[in-house]
Amino acid sequence: MQSLFHLAFHVRDLEQAKSFYCGTLQCTEGRSTDTWLDVSLYGHQLSLHLGEPFPVTNTGRVGEHMVPMPHMGIILQMEDWKALADRLKTLDLQFVIEPTVRFAGEPGEQATMFFVDPFGNPIEVKGFADWASVYAK
Repeated sequence: MQSLFHLAFHVRDLEQAKSFYCGTLQCTEGRSTDTWLDVSLYGHQLSLHLGEPFPVTNTGRVGEHMVPMPHMGIILQMEDWKALADRLKTLDLQFVIEPTVRFAGEPGEQATMFFVDPFGNPIEVKGFADWASVYAK
C-alpha cells in the first residue's frame, strides 16, 4: 500500500509561510484560501493554517542531541539530502542542528539537519543511503 502523508499545523502569516515553504524549501504551492495554504513537500501535503504554533521544547533525546519536540520531517535519499543541505547553507539558514551524520557505521546510519520555519515550527530532514536502513535495528 502506498500513501501520501498529510500534516496540518499553524503559521502566523500565510505570505511569510509561502515565502519559506515555496521559496526556501522549494515546496509546490497547492490550494489556498485567506486562512490556509496547502503545499507539497516532496509529494506530501502540508496544510499551513493561520493560528498560533504549538509549543516546542528540546526534550527528544536522539543520540547525543536533544531535539525539538514535537517536530515534523522528511526522509530523502542521501544525494538529495546533501543537495538540500548545501542549498540551505548557501541561503544562510539558521540550523538548530547543523547538517551531520549520526549513528555512523551502525544500523540506521543517517544524515540529519534540524531548522525551524519563521514561526518556530521545527523541521527535520533525514538522509539515508539505503531506504532499507530507515527502520534498521
